[in-house]
Amino acid sequence: MADHILDRLAATIAARKGADPETSYTAKLLAKGPVKSAQKVGEEAVEVAIEAALGNPDALASESADLLYHLLVLWTAAGVTPDQVWAKLEAREGTSGLAEKAARGQANGEGE
Repeated sequence: MADHILDRLAATIAARKGADPETSYTAKLLAKGPVKSAQKVGEEAVEVAIEAALGNPDALASESADLLYHLLVLWTAAGVTPDQVWAKLEAREGTSGLAEKAARGQANGEGE
């Protein structure tokens, strides 16, 4: 069983897929597909940035929780599992952010 809150939340979100959108906000978002979920992620990201800029740690934490929830809904709607994302993060662990970004740029034909 998942022991991290994000894994538990992802499992709950996945379980809501196909549930009645009239009784579950998560099911309603999932029924609208990844475009609606992507829109919600964008809205929440802006709210996170605003609270950070305003220097309000409690509101920043709350908006960050909303952002993480909506990001997990988006992953579910798009068919991406948390394990896929965790694997990407683990592959980058211990690598300089600048070196990792440069490697991605070279792989995408940028920076030439």
